[in-house]
Amino acid sequence: MKNTIIGSLFLIIASSIWGGMYVVVKVVVAVIPPLELVWLRYLIALVALVFIGLVTKQDWKIKKNHIGIIIAISIVGYVISIVTQETGTMLSSAQMGAIITATTPAFMVVFASLILKERLTLKKAISVSLATIGVVIIVGIDDINISSMLGGISLIVAALTWALMSVLIKCLPSDYSQIVVNTYATLIAFVVLTPFVLTRLPKLNITVLTNPTIWGGMLYLGLVSTAIAFLLWNRGLQMLNASSGGVFFFFQPIVGTLLGWLILGETISFTFWVGSFLILFGVLLVIKERQEEQIQTQSKLNM
Repeated sequence: MKNTIIGSLFLIIASSIWGGMYVVVKVVVAVIPPLELVWLRYLIALVALVFIGLVTKQDWKIKKNHIGIIIAISIVGYVISIVTQETGTMLSSAQMGAIITATTPAFMVVFASLILKERLTLKKAISVSLATIGVVIIVGIDDINISSMLGGISLIVAALTWALMSVLIKCLPSDYSQIVVNTYATLIAFVVLTPFVLTRLPKLNITVLTNPTIWGGMLYLGLVSTAIAFLLWNRGLQMLNASSGGVFFFFQPIVGTLLGWLILGETISFTFWVGSFLILFGVLLVIKERQEEQIQTQSKLNM
């Protein structure tokens, strides 16, 4: 039960950090293109992760049969998902981004069932459905711009690949340090992106990086959104099953909307609170079911 609460808290914090990320990306991507932005983001995160790993004296050994999984996690989640996510954020509206992001937990349930053979229970289906409805109520669907179709397609790819990555993480042993896993995955992504970015870097206006808003945004994306949030998300998924953990992804649009209200002066309608209630109710269903599963498991062990 303690692991369920801690794991849930990790996932909520990570998802909330990523909710704030959309506001930051929207500002930074206006002067730094998505590919270069992801590359710089990983450069900052890599320095931070290596430093944390050395200070905490991590064991950097990975078994040979797990190297392929880490490479897959990196390519699918750290490269394809993040690049398409930031591209989609640049091209599409915030409403479309929030709606499409809301499909991620549904994809996670499907992948968890196919890859991990996790049982799709009625409570899981209800929790995902309630949370999805909650997001749609919050963001609305009336003003989706057809001209941003390319951004929408990019966001669909981002949601699909993030869900797959989140399930692949569960294929690794739970005793692996998430600092080590995250560092290797970030390093692989950085190496893969480097050949594509090097020829584009000379075209980047370096002076924009001296702007406090831009470099502050870069630090948020590299340190907070990548180094810290990825660690929390990966660890949280290890403490819960993948299909249950995906529901916590719905905290992104809630935090994004709140930050839009606080920072950008956007209004919050009554539907926001209705949608938020449905999302939180869906999350509570998952936590309750997880606790019941642990109690049943413990009862069987004591017999």
